[in-house]
Amino acid sequence: MRSVRDFTAGIGFFLQGVGWVAKNTRWWLFGLIPALIAFAVYVVALIFLGTNASDLAEFLTPFADTWGWRDLFRTLVGILLFLGGLALAVITFAALTLAIGEPFYEKLSAAVDPLETEDDQPWWRTLPRSIRDSLVTLLYVLMFTIPLFLLGFVPVVGQTVVPVLGAAVSGFFLTVELTALAMERRGMARKQRFALLRRNKASALGFGVAVFLLFLVPFVAVIAMPAAVAGAALLVRTRLTPPPPPPIRPEPTHPGLA
Repeated sequence: MRSVRDFTAGIGFFLQGVGWVAKNTRWWLFGLIPALIAFAVYVVALIFLGTNASDLAEFLTPFADTWGWRDLFRTLVGILLFLGGLALAVITFAALTLAIGEPFYEKLSAAVDPLETEDDQPWWRTLPRSIRDSLVTLLYVLMFTIPLFLLGFVPVVGQTVVPVLGAAVSGFFLTVELTALAMERRGMARKQRFALLRRNKASALGFGVAVFLLFLVPFVAVIAMPAAVAGAALLVRTRLTPPPPPPIRPEPTHPGLA
């Protein structure tokens, strides 16, 4: 039951992010600019993949040349390739958008999640590290998505279990990307961030799966990106690294009773 509550709480942090940007529309409007640029890049890439999916499926399946049902098989492969590309685009959309708009999103994260002391570095120094960390995250994603892609060919399992597992994997790594800003401001390295999210897996999944499903809807990813960054900052501040409680002050003792 606790896992269910934590999963639901993770969804709630995204909704809190939506509420925050709704009250601070200036941040939301500026956050749309890098998201629109990234969205345009992915639209072009997905159109190219969609128009060439059949040729790519034929290239990848030379063993099916003699099959009587090769056209149907290659059509299914082409569909899976496009769906795989779409899922990969959703996962990497946050990383590309954060890279494009890192200076802005750092300020947005700081506005949502103010700290007394933070690891403050110029964005041109943190950008190479962020790109490197995103590439490492992408490798982890591929380690999961490639086997899931192959399992997609298995009847029944490929149409039921695999999409659920795919959404869970994609959601978790979306949370990895979106919480990076708030955690880096606390001086946390990539391994520390991964370990913290694994310890809070249900909350990370709830937040990430909600964002992933929304990002699947065309153009919603652009509109929701500032809210996702704000929600991630709230998730880190409230659930993952809550501030320590204030120290308990001893009650003053009356001199006559000492």
